[in-house]
Amino acid sequence: MSAVIPRVVSEVSEDGEEFVWGSGTVLRAAPGTEGVADWLQGWAPREEGGGGAVELSLDDGLAPEAYRLDVTADRIHLTGGSAAGVFWAAQTLRQLLPPRAYRRAGAWGPWRLAPTRIGDEPRFAWRGFMLDVARHFMPKDGVLRVIDQLAAHKLNVLHFHLTDDQGWRLEIARHPRLTEVGAWRTGTQIGHRASTLWDARPHGGYYTHDDIREIVAYAAERHITVVPEIDVPGHSSAALAAYPELGCTDVADTTELEVPGHWGMNLHLLSPSDATLRFYEEVLEEVLDLFPAPFIHVGGDECKKDQWRESATAQARITAEGLSGEDALQGWFTRHFDRWLAARGRRLIGWDEILEGGVLEDGFPGGSLTEGAAVSSWRGYDGGVTAARAGHDVVMCPEHELYLDRRQDGGEDEPMPLGYVQTLRDVYHFEPLPPELADTPQARHVLGIQANLWSECTESPQRVDYQVFPRLAAVAEVAWSQLEPAAERDFADFERRLEEAHYARLDAMGVDYRPPSGPRPWQRRPGIPGRPR
Repeated sequence: MSAVIPRVVSEVSEDGEEFVWGSGTVLRAAPGTEGVADWLQGWAPREEGGGGAVELSLDDGLAPEAYRLDVTADRIHLTGGSAAGVFWAAQTLRQLLPPRAYRRAGAWGPWRLAPTRIGDEPRFAWRGFMLDVARHFMPKDGVLRVIDQLAAHKLNVLHFHLTDDQGWRLEIARHPRLTEVGAWRTGTQIGHRASTLWDARPHGGYYTHDDIREIVAYAAERHITVVPEIDVPGHSSAALAAYPELGCTDVADTTELEVPGHWGMNLHLLSPSDATLRFYEEVLEEVLDLFPAPFIHVGGDECKKDQWRESATAQARITAEGLSGEDALQGWFTRHFDRWLAARGRRLIGWDEILEGGVLEDGFPGGSLTEGAAVSSWRGYDGGVTAARAGHDVVMCPEHELYLDRRQDGGEDEPMPLGYVQTLRDVYHFEPLPPELADTPQARHVLGIQANLWSECTESPQRVDYQVFPRLAAVAEVAWSQLEPAAERDFADFERRLEEAHYARLDAMGVDYRPPSGPRPWQRRPGIPGRPR
């Protein structure tokens, strides 16, 4: 078997002569596959030689992301249920070539491929990765690089965490201080939030509307959906530093706020006032114009309610709306934007805390959310199970299994000593479908899985690479492939495919991944405090 990652459904080697792919090979694209042909042409071999044809076509008898890849002596035929399926077939085709096919220059064949038949389709529709650019800003070129990495692993959702306490990263023309003030901080804590180390260099940056349009278009060409996150009502200190009137001004002097450079939860919440709601509607109007994704993420996690308990404005809202308390007030806040988005043909998604603001008649939380609202289940499986049983779609991203900022090994040289050890093997044995939902009608609500990378301790693309790879390859296989039950999975075969070819592919792509032997000397971070568990 080949070293394709994620593992394909079926692969059959045939007898016969090799196909030789060189500059003499013709590329034929059927209607609807032209975009894939353009992408493929960017790395197709340019050296003289070869013949035959590479043909791209559609077959509406296949599921949209399913594909067939057939290699014979005279042609390579890529067939998909949609252009996305053809694109994933092209990704598999590239993995059948030598790893140097992933280099940007000097790797142009001609290539030789043995006769092969592959049939494949994904297990889950949502195969995601969350990139936090609020804590440490990643310039546009770095984001485009991440998108290429996702595409190479058949991941199809980039959850773009654009706002948080430590930074606001999206230009909003109607409210320019969000980036004039909210995108910059005077310094940054180094390491975990208990660290006393400090980087006094100013840090910041943001994406213009044109940057976002380029990122979204670049992702769409690779059949990746960009889902933006605008965090409310907590994790909003950067917005409050820019516009103090958005906060609970009757209990805190928000005019003194600055964008914080330290980590951890912040006690400041948005005020549940009509003015605050309208401000964020205006923000979201621009977000909807920039991001065509069906989902808009509104955060909703880690909201300590101390200010709301003391705020006369918040308490008046609780009374006026007949709410039971501060948790119900957050539910009311979330429902406002849930219905606002639904009225505009979009779907709200939020962290599993959004379930805590309402109760269905049968006892399930989240009953006041619209039918289309979805949940990112990060505090284990429970939020996902509850949401699915209440009829809401779910993306499984439990922190102890799929948070890639967690440390990868217990060794003293591990440069990111945060949280429990989550090894490559641990990720590979993660099962997205909770046993409570298996063999039930509610299982259809599990859209898929997502790995999350929070960036407090990943201040550069090199640090992001180290935390993400090779574990994201395991995430991709769990999300895409029809794997055995978790306890029966062949991790040794997955390691074989990494060793035989995939590490070399990552090398060719310039990914500074964690080697199986442990961190390289330059990947270590002696003296940077963390919080190992």
